[in-house]
Amino acid sequence: MRMDLTVQQLRVVLAVHDAGSFTAAAESLLQAQSSLSRTVLEVERRLGVALFERTTRRLEPTAEGREFVTIARSTVATFEANLRHFAGFLDGRRGRVRVATLPSLAAILLPGIVSAYQRQHASVEVSIEDALAVEVLERVRAGTVDFAVTVVSATTEPVDDLLVTPVATDRFCCVFPPGHRFAASTEVTWSELATEAFIAFDRTTSIRQHLDHAFAESGARPRDAIEARNISAVAGLVAAGLGVSAVPGLVLPLVEFAGLDYRPLVAPATERRIAVVRVPHRPLSPAAIAFHDSIIGARGSGLPPQASWVRRRRTRGEE
Repeated sequence: MRMDLTVQQLRVVLAVHDAGSFTAAAESLLQAQSSLSRTVLEVERRLGVALFERTTRRLEPTAEGREFVTIARSTVATFEANLRHFAGFLDGRRGRVRVATLPSLAAILLPGIVSAYQRQHASVEVSIEDALAVEVLERVRAGTVDFAVTVVSATTEPVDDLLVTPVATDRFCCVFPPGHRFAASTEVTWSELATEAFIAFDRTTSIRQHLDHAFAESGARPRDAIEARNISAVAGLVAAGLGVSAVPGLVLPLVEFAGLDYRPLVAPATERRIAVVRVPHRPLSPAAIAFHDSIIGARGSGLPPQASWVRRRRTRGEE
């Protein structure tokens, strides 16, 4: 037997039960008594049982009525709680935001922004997925994340099919152990860097793509000594005196544990462009929009000396 009932019908039954009479229930619901009586009769007809004893001055629930009231109260409470949850989703107070990004950006650029965002959106779950640059863009295109914060430049994978909003830049620096000859200089050229044993990043990393491009522009070829993918591994190898390396400004805090010194690289001065990237015309949830806008509008979050927020944020690819 199907017992199709509406939430409003359940509310009427509860009001009649709690008030003890149709008259009092009608007053509390601001409805005509006759309308409430018809609603209760319709519910009883659909259930096939009487919910109230009507032989006394005060309505009393039957055994079936008491059981039904328990179920109705739970159902209405759950329904209203879910509506409140949905209302929170609509205004961005609830939900989940998924962001793909590079490890260095997850560690240095985003924490302050996430902290400020969660103070205003405490019930929103934020998921930061760090990955290689190619994987980051794959996740954006596949829709497994809402958007990405990543490096975009001529040396990285094309993003012509995506909406790109620049948010920051950082400058490449040479890193070396204390006491190295580069410590006597205020800047280091790529040609000078190429004369040293060089700790290179793995070819799958976006950092390596920038380094190869900068060396090619300078006309120099590095003396690759050792290759590693992980930032900590590169820093440890440099600290051991096995060579020098080059890292972007947002990576510098991640190599502090190794006690390395650094100098800005010039001839050419090389920068990374960091942007928020998402698929055009793919709608974001209210919570994701709020977090997206928090990143775009970030100003106060501190960045390392060799990194800065862009002054003017233009979105490329948005119609």
